[in-house]
Amino acid sequence: MKKYFLHAVFILTTAFILGSCSPSGVIVTTRPAPPRYERPVAPGPAYVWVNGDWIRRNGQYVWREGYWTPRQRNHNEWVEGHWNARRGGWYWIPGHWRQG
Repeated sequence: MKKYFLHAVFILTTAFILGSCSPSGVIVTTRPAPPRYERPVAPGPAYVWVNGDWIRRNGQYVWREGYWTPRQRNHNEWVEGHWNARRGGWYWIPGHWRQG
């Protein structure tokens, strides 16, 4: 009986751990077109405009409007996010700061 109990605990624990893992990205078959947006006036000279981009929410890509963000220390350039062709579809590479 104890052997079956330990076996069941092991299986349930493994299922819980593996079930809570989320994939690192989602591949879509059609690359979505970005919505149009207008860039508002900068809040100050130390801000960088980040164009709208796609973020993952509940296993889907949703559009996030563009925004102003403070320039990061030791980072010279904001690299825009972009769609990358992968086998089976398209994969979103998020925008990020590049050190200079």
